[in-house]
Amino acid sequence: MKEEKCFPDEQTQIRCPRLGHQVSFSYCRIESAGLPCFKALDCWFEKFPVEKYLREELSPEEWEKAFEARSKPKMASLLDLIEQAKKMNTEGK
Repeated sequence: MKEEKCFPDEQTQIRCPRLGHQVSFSYCRIESAGLPCFKALDCWFEKFPVEKYLREELSPEEWEKAFEARSKPKMASLLDLIEQAKKMNTEGK
């Protein structure tokens, strides 16, 4: 008998630590430009075997991009945003 791929339905929701409100797995599955949110493994592991499911669904490259690629530290991201805002402000004058 073939094992069915099972994940939570739309009625099953958890509190998203990033958004601060309830979301379903279908949102987390595509949150990052079509890839899963980087926190999906942490948030959903108690509800179903999320890592197993996503390893079967994603290519190795997609897995790497979603979960293993190092993102910029928050401070570096904030500094980049400040620089972009300054540049837009000076160009607008």
